[in-house]
Formats: sequence, structure tokens, C-alpha cells
Amino acid sequence: MIFASVLALALQTVSPSQTVAKDVIGTVEEPVQTVARTPAEFATLWKGPNGSQPTPKVDFGSRMAVAVFLGTREAAGVLTVEWRERRPDPGAMAAQLLTSPCHIATVPRFVGEVRLQKVDQ
Repeated sequence: MIFASVLALALQTVSPSQTVAKDVIGTVEEPVQTVARTPAEFATLWKGPNGSQPTPKVDFGSRMAVAVFLGTREAAGVLTVEWRERRPDPGAMAAQLLTSPCHIATVPRFVGEVRLQKVDQ
């Protein structure tokens, strides 16, 4: 299972993403995946989980909104963090030396099992 906090990590591959909202205890009970390309679509999308909260401003001339709601779950489940290794393109100039790459990131605190999973391009 992938939670909202992991969705934020996944969205980093679509650069640059901007988080508008995320929640672990949301109000959308059924799974939904949707795209809003207009202010009207976004207003309808926003009303569902956020009720009377003001709709955030989005520049729909250059951006669109994507949303994933997992729906109601029986338990907190598992947090899966996906990671990938990126290497220079073949033939690209790169320093010829030994390296030990690492990347440390913080994510929202999670009580439960955490899985780290390498993914291919």
C-alpha cells in the first residue's frame, strides 16, 4: 500500500510538483484517482474532502492538479518508500573517482512497517 506521504515522494519525479494538501485520516471513503485541469474541476474535487475550507489558488494556465485518495482502510498498513539509482548517461563526462552516493530524506512520522524498495527507471 502507498500512503499520501509516499505519494509526495513519487510526485517528485514529475518536477516540480507542489503539494496542495495531504492527510492520513481523510474523509473520502472510496478510492479515487482524478485530474483537475480547470478551476471548476478543482473546486468540485476540493469540496469533497475539504468541505467549507477555501479552495487554494492554482494557476491552471500552467499547472493542473492530480489527486489520489486511497479510501477507507482497516489499519494504517505499510509505508513503502521507493527509490532509484541514477547514473550518468553512457558517454557523458563524469569524474573518474570512487564515490559512495547517499540520499537522506525525512517523511512524516509513521507507526507501522516501513519498506524500502528499489525501482527501475
